[in-house]
Amino acid sequence: MDLDPASLTSSQRYKLLTCLVVPRPIALVTTLSDAGVVNAAPFSFFNVVGSEPPIVVLGIGDRADGTPKDTALNIRRTREFVVNVVTEATAAGMNVCATDFPPGQSELPAAGFTAEPSVKVRPPRIAESPVHLECREVQTIEIGENRIVMGEVVHIQIRDELIDRDKMYVRTEAIQAIGRMHAPSWYCRTNDLFELKRK
Repeated sequence: MDLDPASLTSSQRYKLLTCLVVPRPIALVTTLSDAGVVNAAPFSFFNVVGSEPPIVVLGIGDRADGTPKDTALNIRRTREFVVNVVTEATAAGMNVCATDFPPGQSELPAAGFTAEPSVKVRPPRIAESPVHLECREVQTIEIGENRIVMGEVVHIQIRDELIDRDKMYVRTEAIQAIGRMHAPSWYCRTNDLFELKRK
């Protein structure tokens, strides 16, 4: 089947693309409002796109009414955010953060998450996550209803038991990160691995 994206509705394009590009890593992003309220929201339009300098990218769409999401507004104001890696243990709380909360209300208490101070940025990180990437916005590109946020990773925190500091070897299977699959509610685990050695 050949499809012209221009001939599809917005919802059809979203459904198709999110079913085809799988699995996707999930960033549970914490930001800080002007009033000091911590916002937490998950994004699977997310990845690392460079290491010199270390750059991550977030794809943040608008709300259904066309207004920017709190994450986008907070990053625009503070230019800082934290990526908290989502695991099997934090999946249920992440799902709570994906729902709509009233402006000015933090998702963290309802999700059962604990905010702890970051090292180099103002938004806090989520204590229950084993990996945190503290980021500063480098550039945001607006294309249609999409905001493509590029952030430089300025601090990395990972639980001691997950990394061999001398070798910089991360026990990725022990992180138990999850990935986003097809909409609306399917996810995958990352502990079923196989190896292909390069010649």
